[in-house]
Amino acid sequence: MMNERVMVSRKGEEGATAAVSSTASIGESIADSVRVPSPSSTDIDGHQGQAAQRPLGSSVRKRSIGLRLLPWLAGALFLTLWQLRLFHQLFSLESYQLPVPSAIAASIRENAEMLFRYAMYSGTEMLGGFLLGSLLGALAAAGASFFPTSGRAAVAVMSALNAVPIVALAPIMNNWFGDGIWSRIAVVAVITMAAMAVSLFKGLTSIQPQYSDLMGGLAASRMQFFLKLRWPHALPSLFAGLKINMSTSIIGAIVGEFFIASQGLGYLLSDQIRLANMPLAWSCIVIAAVLGIVLYEAVVLAEKRLTPWNRANTDP
Repeated sequence: MMNERVMVSRKGEEGATAAVSSTASIGESIADSVRVPSPSSTDIDGHQGQAAQRPLGSSVRKRSIGLRLLPWLAGALFLTLWQLRLFHQLFSLESYQLPVPSAIAASIRENAEMLFRYAMYSGTEMLGGFLLGSLLGALAAAGASFFPTSGRAAVAVMSALNAVPIVALAPIMNNWFGDGIWSRIAVVAVITMAAMAVSLFKGLTSIQPQYSDLMGGLAASRMQFFLKLRWPHALPSLFAGLKINMSTSIIGAIVGEFFIASQGLGYLLSDQIRLANMPLAWSCIVIAAVLGIVLYEAVVLAEKRLTPWNRANTDP
């Protein structure tokens, strides 16, 4: 009897222990399911780094936008001061000597058709001379790069063409090619050829010695050396020459039209200055400037597309 009571009491204790252990395991599983994982030091550092990068990136973005807007704001301020006749007071000028922007804009609006037609004529002279002069200069530089010693002397002689004044060159070209459009194209071609030859020749010949040794070790031919190494290396110099030529081509076309010409922005500009019609004369200057800026930006855009490795030097 006594043994039965002891066995019953032991079974009761074992059942209670099993119940307590099962309850504890259920509690632990619930705690595991609702436990919030503690962030590690790596996670904390990552979040802090992202939080630090956000204000830095936003500040850089704002600074970039500010730099892009700065030229426009400066231009707007310049036009405002001009419209308020501040420059007239500073330089003692009359309105007929320096028309205000509103008068120039009114003249452009009234003579839009004629200005557009003359701008297309001058633009044809610009582009024709720009392409012809740049092509001749590039061919001269490429040929000189195969013979660096004698080619350097030839390029130096060609650069002497830049010393010839456009005012002296334009009558000669008019005498050679007549009073048509080809005389102005020839003027632009002559003044742009030398700049391209000098700039591109420098890019073609300034190759680092280890690159030349590598191409020599690979038994590359002279043409392979030019196409695989010299030409890609000289592309930034090529576009530098193109940008210089685009800036000077408008000058050559306008000045060339001052002499024997019957249309074009330069012809209209000189004619209206003689007639003291300064608003229309300044309209020609504004249209020529806009035309030059648009073509220059087209060259810059082409440079960014064709020389992405040189993006750091082309971006403002």
